[in-house]
Amino acid sequence: MTTKVLLLTTALLAPAMLPAGLVAQGTPPAPGVVWQPKGVQTLKSEAARKPPEPVNLDPVHIYTLAELIDLAQQHNPETRVAWQEAKSKAAALGIARSALYPTMIAVALAVSLRQPLLIGEFFHRQTEEIFEPELHVEYLVFDIGGRSGEIDVAKANLLASDLAFNDTHRQIIDQVASAYYRLLNAEGQRQAAEVSLENARTVEEDAKARLANGLATKPDELEATAARAQAEFELQATVGAVDVARGDLATVIGIAPGTEFKVEDIDALKLPSSIADSVNQEINRAFSQRPDLLQQLARLRAADASIKQAKSTYFPSLSLKGDGGLARGYGRQDLLPRSYAQGEEWTAALDLQWTLFDGARREYRIAQARADKKAAQAQIDALRDQIANEVWAAYSNMQTALRQQQAAAALLTASEESYDAAHQAYGYGVRNLLDVVSAQKTLAQARSEDISARTQLLLEVTNLAFRSGDLIQAQHWSPTP
Repeated sequence: MTTKVLLLTTALLAPAMLPAGLVAQGTPPAPGVVWQPKGVQTLKSEAARKPPEPVNLDPVHIYTLAELIDLAQQHNPETRVAWQEAKSKAAALGIARSALYPTMIAVALAVSLRQPLLIGEFFHRQTEEIFEPELHVEYLVFDIGGRSGEIDVAKANLLASDLAFNDTHRQIIDQVASAYYRLLNAEGQRQAAEVSLENARTVEEDAKARLANGLATKPDELEATAARAQAEFELQATVGAVDVARGDLATVIGIAPGTEFKVEDIDALKLPSSIADSVNQEINRAFSQRPDLLQQLARLRAADASIKQAKSTYFPSLSLKGDGGLARGYGRQDLLPRSYAQGEEWTAALDLQWTLFDGARREYRIAQARADKKAAQAQIDALRDQIANEVWAAYSNMQTALRQQQAAAALLTASEESYDAAHQAYGYGVRNLLDVVSAQKTLAQARSEDISARTQLLLEVTNLAFRSGDLIQAQHWSPTP
């Protein structure tokens, strides 16, 4: 009966002893009901808490691409993630190397026991109280490749993690440069739209003046007004695009999307006029410096070390183990007086282990390690093919962007001359208003295409540098080509 009461009491008190969060936690009540648990409120408050602003940008200073890349490398969370992962792999290497040293453990054993002791024909009750402070030592003398294989695996994993850290920087530089040039494109489109709006207003004012003097018709005025309204509509679209592009760039840098800052004007950037290296040179350079490819090669080293570590299990291992300390104890037999004793104690042993049979476990581990190595090699071959194709496509796209930029510049020059001639001829009464409006729209389109072609060329330059690995090689790439 007492046992039943104890079990019932434990069952009733167990929920009260649990943390409140565990008791309240449950599953959604039904598939069609929004889940509203009590514990989620703390998560909501943590999610709503704004982290400290990592950097404050000067709203007056005009930031170059190099400055923004430097800020992103310091404040983008992805670099901190990659950095901590590399530090974790460095700690793993230290753990692997620790197996080369002995292990010493301080042990304090305190025990009280009572047991019957058979003396002659009778059991005599014996009580002992023992306290033993000891020092325990273990040392693996040799294992023929086990520890060294583990260290080699840790070294290769650390190298791969460091290369992944470099690749994170390569990706962030590409993201910042791409977002920067997209912002410059948006700013350029906005400026081009403002100029086009001014031209449309000029044409509209000319049409109204000529209508007042009886030199134009009402449809001419309406056509000019419609062209001006269209230019205002297109300007508002570019203003919104600037805000979105600025927010994208701020996010990549690691600051709030609404942060105000200024960037260079696209007219201040120097555009490349040709491609210096051949596509084969770009591909070969990518093979030698792409951190993601080097990372896979480091993982191939880790696979080799894993095979070495697996093979070590076929050989014996020798370990040294020992204990040394003091023993103090009190004892009593039956109702005799208690006695006290102390003394020194130690043990030392050599442990030789050699696995003779384990159900083919070692064979399967080696087969698994060899398969992992072949898979890593296949991944390297696939990545090399992918890199070659990426560089080839980026090289071709840059050539196309270069030709398009040159064509867009020529188109802009021709459109400006055509608009000036049409507007001047309209003033002399030689051309009608439709010709001027058409020339003005063509000029606006040419301005937009010129801005797009220039920024597209800069984007393709960045993309080629990203694909070839030049983004993290200062001698091959700089933010301003």
